Amino acid sequence: MTAASSKENLNIQKLVVFVGLALFVMKIAAWYITNSVAILTDALESTVNVVASFIGLYSLYLSAKPRDVEHPYGHGKIEFISAGIEGALIAVAGFVIIYEAINNLRHPHEIGSLDYGILLVAGAAAINFMVGYLAIKRGKKNNSLALIASGKHLQSDTYTTLGIIAGLILLKFTGWTWVDSVVALIFAFVIIFTGIKIVRSSIAGIMDEVDTELLDKVVASLNDHRQENWVDIHNLRIIKYGSVLHLDFHLTVPWFLNVHEAHSEIDKIDKLVKEEFGESVEMFVHTDGCLDFSCQICAKANCPMRKMVFVKKMEWTVANIASNNKHKLETP
Repeated sequence: MTAASSKENLNIQKLVVFVGLALFVMKIAAWYITNSVAILTDALESTVNVVASFIGLYSLYLSAKPRDVEHPYGHGKIEFISAGIEGALIAVAGFVIIYEAINNLRHPHEIGSLDYGILLVAGAAAINFMVGYLAIKRGKKNNSLALIASGKHLQSDTYTTLGIIAGLILLKFTGWTWVDSVVALIFAFVIIFTGIKIVRSSIAGIMDEVDTELLDKVVASLNDHRQENWVDIHNLRIIKYGSVLHLDFHLTVPWFLNVHEAHSEIDKIDKLVKEEFGESVEMFVHTDGCLDFSCQICAKANCPMRKMVFVKKMEWTVANIASNNKHKLETP
C-alpha cells in the first residue's frame, strides 16, 4: 500500500470517529426527548459505533506501519482482526436491542415528544449514510477491510435508523405503543446479520481463504493481455495482508531466453496487474523454461527451437492456473 493510500485511509477513519461521537450525542438527546426504546437501542448501537471506530482507527495506524524484522509481510493482518471485533460488537448490539425491545413490550412506557426526536435521528441517518458510503468507496479503492467494515457498520446503523423513523411516524399518528418495540426487534435482526457477515469476512482473511471473485478477475486479465512468451502460468496464489495483495505464481517462458529477457516478461505482467488492481499489489514470480510438450500449447511465431507442432492455446482458468503442474495437452 502506498503512503498516500495509508494517509487517506487514516483520514477517513478519523472522520468516522468524529461522526460516531457526534451522532451518539444526537441520539442520546433524541432518546431523552422521546423516551422511545427504539431510539434508545439506536443510541446503544452508536456506542458500539464509537468503540468500533476507535478500534478501526488503531488498526489502520498499525497496518500503515512499515515492515520490520518481526513482520516481514507488514502489519496488514490487524485489519482482519479489527473487522472481526467490529462485526462481533455489531451482533452484540443487536442482541441488546432484542432484550430491550422485548422488555418494553412486557412493560410499555409513555412516549414523549416525537417531533424533535424524529428530526434528530433523521439528521443522524443522513450523515451516517454519507460517511459510510465514503468509507466503503475509499476502502474498496485502497483494499482496506477495516475501512469497508467501518462503512458497512455506519450504513447498517442508517438502515436501522430509517426503520425506527418509519416506526416513530406510525406511532405518532396511531398511538400504538407496541410499534416502538416491534420496529426495534425487526432491525435488531438486520444488524445481527450484518455483524455476522463482517465476522465471516474477517475470518476468511485471517485464514487466507481464496477470494474467488478477485482470482477470476486476475485470470481474466492475464488471458486478455497474454503475450506470446507467456507459454504457461501455474501455481497461482493470492494472499491478502490488509490492503496489500500478495500474488505469486510460476511463469513458463521459452527456455532459450536469457535472465534479462525472462525478467522483462515478468515486468510486463507486473505492470499489467498494477494497472488493473492498483499499486498495493506485491508480485513474486518464479520462471520455468518450457519443455518439449509445451510446444503444443505455445503460440510463439517463428520459434527457432520448436520441437512439436502448435495445436491450440491453453485457456487459463481459475481451476487449471492454480495447479502446481505445467499444462500440457492430453495424449489420446
